[in-house]
Amino acid sequence: MIGRRLIGCAAALWLGLVGCGASGPPASEPPGSGSGSASAGADAPSGTLTVFAAASLTDVFTGLGSQFEAEYPDVTVVFSYAASSTLAQQITQGAPADVFASASPTTMQPVMAAGLNAAAPVVFAQNTLQIAVPAGNPGDVTGLADFTDPDLTIALCAEQVPCGDAAVTVFSAAGLTPQPDTLEQDVRAALTKVSLGEVDAALVYRTDVLGSGDAVEGIDFPEAGEAVNDYPMTVLSASPNPDAAAAWVEFVRSPTGEAALADAGFALP
Repeated sequence: MIGRRLIGCAAALWLGLVGCGASGPPASEPPGSGSGSASAGADAPSGTLTVFAAASLTDVFTGLGSQFEAEYPDVTVVFSYAASSTLAQQITQGAPADVFASASPTTMQPVMAAGLNAAAPVVFAQNTLQIAVPAGNPGDVTGLADFTDPDLTIALCAEQVPCGDAAVTVFSAAGLTPQPDTLEQDVRAALTKVSLGEVDAALVYRTDVLGSGDAVEGIDFPEAGEAVNDYPMTVLSASPNPDAAAAWVEFVRSPTGEAALADAGFALP
């Protein structure tokens, strides 16, 4: 199987990433919702597929990427994971990519406003926030009210990224003003602070807590339901490989993709 490269930031894409073109149906054709079975013959996609995806999709998309490459052995999947707002900015500035999967409709909007989506984005997953604390909960955190305690060290996502925007919503619903010690640029950075014991608590997605193993514990809170994040995905109009891009969107929406998303803790729309 062709190896897969993981690129952690858009800068690497600018320096060395060149997508491969492919002939076939235009990217504007709506993706199907097939079973994820391989397409045999000359029409099967090939080349490099570049997927820009929200940081919270890292684990599930990486796993699906391996499965996709197994079904389409002539395709190499390259991922760039970061805050959705960062990825949207890079796309509007011309960074080459085939697919954009965002953690919120708000961060998809700049791409749509610039006319860079080949078709209407489809919502393929949903996520909600959860309080994350280090194993053993050394700060004795019990709920959102603890995020106002100046004696605790707190991490939140910056407001311009989806997890930060969702945090604003839940604190408003709870009538609380948090006192964060650090504002992180994506949800994985906030989660890392918790897993390393550098903060007493953070607000991250429940999927991130689930995927962190024994290093992090999750605490539910009632206001989480006030900020459910829809995850939209689209093939980009400037996609160098629209055939592979359409196949990826279909694969994520197939029973195989939906099962992987559900196992990772995502809700299905």
